[in-house]
Amino acid sequence: MRARKENSLNDASDETAAALFGDQSIPSTVRVVVETLFARINTEEYPADSRLPAERNLAAELGVARNTVREALNLLEAHNVINRRAGSGSFVIYKSHQLQNDVMPASSDESHQVSEATSPLQLQIMRGIIEPEMVRLAIINMAPRAIEALGDVLMRMEAIRTDAGAYSRLEDEFHLLVARGTGNPLLIACYELIMEVRQHNLRTAQQKRHLSPKRIEQYQRRYNSLYNAIALRDIENAVEIVKLHLVDEQRRLLQED
Repeated sequence: MRARKENSLNDASDETAAALFGDQSIPSTVRVVVETLFARINTEEYPADSRLPAERNLAAELGVARNTVREALNLLEAHNVINRRAGSGSFVIYKSHQLQNDVMPASSDESHQVSEATSPLQLQIMRGIIEPEMVRLAIINMAPRAIEALGDVLMRMEAIRTDAGAYSRLEDEFHLLVARGTGNPLLIACYELIMEVRQHNLRTAQQKRHLSPKRIEQYQRRYNSLYNAIALRDIENAVEIVKLHLVDEQRRLLQED
């Protein structure tokens, strides 16, 4: 049942993007603004119910005229991505695939049973099998816009100093974007299950303890290096960073046990 729901969410997202980007009559500068804003909304840089920056600020940031921004906002509103309120601004009403998953039940009975039965060490073993190959495929297949979205998540990760829960959620979002960047539906489904198991394990006090401010800072540097390797399409370096990170986490688990 959940797979059918997720497929419908993906279909809805794809339909919105197709409707926005499929009209070849849209001027190229307007199209660039539409794509940029929709990518930010879809990756929750601008989450549902948030207000977009003012037109003049967007125009200055993107290097375009205000009427170009206004035309792009009109298109987003016409496709039910934003709602423009006179005197108040533009507000996001579109819910990205990730956000809609968050309001769905956390897992099916089957995945909950898997989460209950899987130890943290068993989880790390599975991550060690999947993640190096996952990042390799992502580097081959990720579109530039998807890499930009990954960079947006990294910026939010780097802004965190002490909130272990918020950092863990962004870490999951980073990995899920890499998984989706592979373009392999089976790998994506497998990795989403791995993330469900990981979230279950992170609910325990033992698993939260290791994300001290010092370790968060250490991980931020590591993810920065990983992002740079992905952006440069440096497969060898990216895979090595992932392997070192997983070895470090597995060593920590063994020490705690």
